[in-house]
Amino acid sequence: MDQVETAQKIAELQNLIEMSGTINMEVFYWWCTGLMVIIHAGFLAYEMGASRLKNALASGVKNILAFAFIIPTFFFFGWWIYLAMYNGFTPDFEAGAAGLPWSSNMGPNLADNASGIFWGAFVLFAATTASIFSGAVIERIRMSSFIILAIILGSVVWILAASWGWHPQGWLTVDWGFHDFGAAGAVHMVAGFFALGVTINLGARIGRFAPDGTPLPITGHSVPMSIIGLMLIIVGFFGFLGGCIIYTTGGQWTTIFGTPTTLSSISFNTLMAFSGGIIGSYVITRQPFWMMSGALAGIFSAAPGLDLYYPPLAFLMGITGGIVAPLADKFLTNKFKIDDAVGAFAVHGVGGLIGIVGLGIFSGFPNVIEGAPAISFMGQLKSALVMASLGFIPGFGLSYVMSKMGALRVPPKAEEAGLDLVEVPLAAYPESVPATSQDPSTTTTNGSTVSV
Repeated sequence: MDQVETAQKIAELQNLIEMSGTINMEVFYWWCTGLMVIIHAGFLAYEMGASRLKNALASGVKNILAFAFIIPTFFFFGWWIYLAMYNGFTPDFEAGAAGLPWSSNMGPNLADNASGIFWGAFVLFAATTASIFSGAVIERIRMSSFIILAIILGSVVWILAASWGWHPQGWLTVDWGFHDFGAAGAVHMVAGFFALGVTINLGARIGRFAPDGTPLPITGHSVPMSIIGLMLIIVGFFGFLGGCIIYTTGGQWTTIFGTPTTLSSISFNTLMAFSGGIIGSYVITRQPFWMMSGALAGIFSAAPGLDLYYPPLAFLMGITGGIVAPLADKFLTNKFKIDDAVGAFAVHGVGGLIGIVGLGIFSGFPNVIEGAPAISFMGQLKSALVMASLGFIPGFGLSYVMSKMGALRVPPKAEEAGLDLVEVPLAAYPESVPATSQDPSTTTTNGSTVSV
């Protein structure tokens, strides 16, 4: 074999290796996206179980419709926002061109194995923000208003936050050294604070507070269903975190910021934070609902540093989130009479805040972006304020306008009758199911047939 043939064989082998790496990358994110769908199965069970029987299906329909509406809207303009708006409110039209719906990147393209698979992961992140918001407002929000707000949150607000702080050139990272591996800010803080803003204007469910302001418990029709749903969210979250890491052919894994990491470190810290959250909430409440919610709060409290922390520190952050989340929910309920039906703000908003600021406390990690500052307490704190504002202001402002128009909340009679009766032409649990083929005009009693 001469030198020319050898060079050709080497080039062919190199191409095969590169294509194998590309396919492996594609497969990895394909299954991450599939796992993330389990998050929405979890939210579906979680919120239906947390609703009273008369509202169970309506709560489920909200989640299903949010998922359905966010996917096309994220295709038409959400992905463009992420690619173009990393500098703030001034778009980079050249960078954003790849996210335009008529771009060759936004459809079948044999030369592009990455765009669709990353878009798929990000659209599942977007749907997650809507599901977070959904739980806070169950049992009294109008379906149409919820869908509009979910689209704004999932296809505009969160992805703008991601472009600023969860993008290799995002200004929060470039200017302030912001670091948030697991999207505690862009996803969880933004969605939690958005939910808080809407809940303030939406008001409490009828019967949630006594005339003197004393909180009265409203228990969902199936706590076991909610607990199972929360565990499914945890399962799906491993896909979520897989979508937070960059697969590099022939090289080490990196974060979305370009810093090197390993799946091993993410595994250590996620599981330690998960267990810490359960323990923290158990100590405070001893309730399985809050134990599993605390597990989520624990992961969010460690999420920004899952790629950096020593596992016992992730465990400590998880315990902190698990303790603080139920206390924060109780404080908001008792002090401000806010009816967040599932504690979405406390778990996601407060948990995410603990995570962002907590990484700033344990700061000093370098930033690989040339000229960008290292991770610092002030950089993380200021970035947390940006995330909170970016979530709260649109949520409060839009819902305030809807409330003044009388379009935010269902009428009291509809709320008292139950949203399933008003909005869903189906009974969640039929009271009778025919078990035999006998004449419906007769019934059997002690072996005797009696006319009815």
